Amino acid sequence: MTTLAGTPDRPVRGSAVLDAPLSRWLWLVKWVLLIPHYAVLFFLWIAFTVVSVIAFFGIVFTERYPRTLFDFNLGVLRWTWRVAYYSYGALGTDRYPPFSLGEEPDYPARLDIAYPERLSRGLVLVKWWLLTIPHYVVIGFFLGGWHLGWWDGGLVAVLAVIAAVTLTFTEKYPKGLFDLILGLNRWVLRVAAYAALMTDTYPPFRLDMGGTEPSESEVLS
Repeated sequence: MTTLAGTPDRPVRGSAVLDAPLSRWLWLVKWVLLIPHYAVLFFLWIAFTVVSVIAFFGIVFTERYPRTLFDFNLGVLRWTWRVAYYSYGALGTDRYPPFSLGEEPDYPARLDIAYPERLSRGLVLVKWWLLTIPHYVVIGFFLGGWHLGWWDGGLVAVLAVIAAVTLTFTEKYPKGLFDLILGLNRWVLRVAAYAALMTDTYPPFRLDMGGTEPSESEVLS
């Protein structure tokens, strides 16, 4: 598994590995299997919101996101991304996601956000609502709504189901669809981190497709 290393200029880095073989039918019942995760995530996202509010005041007064709070919210995003990847945000693995806020390097879906040493007091007042409005419009189309686990309906789920139906009949998950789905999810993760005040780096309007983050030369080309 490739190690992720967030950097100040590209602080949010998500990756995933497409497992093989995948069950041809398990995708039909994953929503049932994930009910325990949805129950836990309901409360985790309440805590995520409270922690974000506390962090907001921490940044306003100290220009710092308290590290313990940052690690907790990163854990919630990691947990949510693993659940989404297992379920209808990608259907890219049949490995049941762990009940964990940790990094879980052996799981096929990974997320890392570089901890910022300083954050702007001014940006924290507007970036989570005003500056992200254009991105909210875009990812609203991707997701179909901002729900628990956040991948509910929308283009991402439709593409994942198309991939699963193709898998059912051909035993293959189309690579082109996988790359596109990961690009859409990567966009969402970057916006989520920015809106949650975890970085001052504005998320690019860029679809970085594929299971791994592109190299700097690929981004510039």
